[in-house]
Amino acid sequence: MLENKEEKIEESTKIEQITDAEKAVNEVENEVAHESEKSAEKHEIPMLDYGAMELDKLVDELKKLLKAHPIQQLKNNVDAIKTSFNSKFGKLLAEKKEAFLAEGGNSIDFQFSSPVKTEYNKLLADYKKKRDAYYSQLEKQLKENLERRNVLIEGLKRLIEEGDVKTMYNEFQEIQKKWKEVGPVPKTRYNDTWRTYHHHVERFYDLLHLNKDFRELDFKHNLEEKLKLIERAEALDNVQDVNVAFKELQELHRLWKEDIGPVGKEHREDVWNKFSEATKKVHDRRHLHFKELKSKYQDMIEAKLQVVEEINNYDTSGNKTHNDWQKSIVDIEGLRKKYFDIGKLPYSKSEAVWQKFKAATKRFNTEKNSFYKSEKSAQSDNLKKKMELVELAESLKDSNDWEATTNTMKRIQSDWKKIGHVPRKYSDEIWKRFKNACNHYFDRLHERKNELNKEQLVVVEAKKEFIEGIKSQENLTLEDVEGAIAKWRELGALPRNARHLNEKFNKAIDTHLGKLNMGRSDIELMKFKNIVNGYLAQEDYRKLDSEQLFIRRKIDENVREMQQLENNLSFISNATEDNPLVISVRKGIQEFKDELDIWQLKLDYLRKLDY
Repeated sequence: MLENKEEKIEESTKIEQITDAEKAVNEVENEVAHESEKSAEKHEIPMLDYGAMELDKLVDELKKLLKAHPIQQLKNNVDAIKTSFNSKFGKLLAEKKEAFLAEGGNSIDFQFSSPVKTEYNKLLADYKKKRDAYYSQLEKQLKENLERRNVLIEGLKRLIEEGDVKTMYNEFQEIQKKWKEVGPVPKTRYNDTWRTYHHHVERFYDLLHLNKDFRELDFKHNLEEKLKLIERAEALDNVQDVNVAFKELQELHRLWKEDIGPVGKEHREDVWNKFSEATKKVHDRRHLHFKELKSKYQDMIEAKLQVVEEINNYDTSGNKTHNDWQKSIVDIEGLRKKYFDIGKLPYSKSEAVWQKFKAATKRFNTEKNSFYKSEKSAQSDNLKKKMELVELAESLKDSNDWEATTNTMKRIQSDWKKIGHVPRKYSDEIWKRFKNACNHYFDRLHERKNELNKEQLVVVEAKKEFIEGIKSQENLTLEDVEGAIAKWRELGALPRNARHLNEKFNKAIDTHLGKLNMGRSDIELMKFKNIVNGYLAQEDYRKLDSEQLFIRRKIDENVREMQQLENNLSFISNATEDNPLVISVRKGIQEFKDELDIWQLKLDYLRKLDY
């Protein structure tokens, strides 16, 4: 009784092992089917050190590959060139952008193009076009091959059922020859087609009574060949690299199916079981290897998903300015780098994570683009303002009126920084013009620094001391301020390259005026008179003209802004006087009117001067 139980257990185990072996065989044969479809792609093209090549050399190599090799064999080399080119061009782009920003440009205005990149894009597009055409033709050819094999199977079936026993062996050999000549078929039909064909081949041999010597000779030859394949398959268990072993195993299965015919009935099950068992060993080692990789990949997936969550949770609601967004862009780039630094996953593992990553970064980019789109509406006005500053800087760059021009240059440089972005296609050009004009002037100004003579140095030192004295005094009356202004003029005229002291003196006087009990317009007018009278004393008529031009522009700006607000007021529905929006607009109009009055007083004073 005990013996029967042990026999049943042994038999059950054997069945389970055979089932596992069949699973292993099926997996290998599926891979064989897949590889058979790509047989034309197996030619190895030497892999050069593309990482060490410059951009133009990479383009040359891509061009050579397209001319010298079939398109289906280029994938690995083209992918390597793409990786190297994108990395090197990305670094070049970063360097160009850094230089652009160092010169004062804005990130949003940056753009860079390169002839080598244009040629590279053209070659890559040509590669993709030819590759797509090849695979379209391949699909058509695979279907035609399948039809040819099905015709051969039908011919074999008719030979078995209707063939002339005297000639059928020769006809059978002709069918075998044609079968081997037929190219690959679609991988989804490869195994089923082969099994059908092999079934009828075995039927043919089993039914072949005449020409028994030929049959036995074939059986013997096939048995010897299959035993050699079994030995090779068993030896693969000692190959350390499981991928190399599995690739060789696929080739053995292909030879078993495509090149070697059936064996005698008495050997069929035995040789197949041995081959299957050898297959299972290699398969199990490979399965274990990928199981370990899977655990590693899962850790990487979780790490990547954590980065995706960080990007999704990144808050941009507080971003109100260009600088805010530039900081956020740097933060997101850091998270992107963190994502890629985790490592590369197989496509089957990475696609779902990659789509989540793309969606997260797309959300951020959508918010960023929305901000910059709203900014563009103001860029045309900004361009006009900057062009006015460019023209003013260019008109003054060769001026010898050092004091007036220096003040104006400093002012327009400050104004430039306050103006927002301009359309990208103009940004680089106007910035270069503005920078060149300013640099030209200040280079000339610096050459004048050492031209002060001894008498001028006395005046300079005296005025420096006087400025410090004014700064240290407190509670000056209006008469004291006026006396200080008169005393300043009595000390003498400053040399051109020291007239910046006038500005310091004026600021000190402005501070004292601000403490007096005077109206804003009176204080502003007195400050203005002090500055203008200083220009008169120095006979600096160019600066007086510049002031008048500047004031006229300010008046025009105030009038335009005020008219705009008045126009806006006419469009407000329910425009009652107690409407908060109406109150706000009227307040703005009044503020522009007050500013306009002050500018007009200054202009009137300039007009009265006789110069």
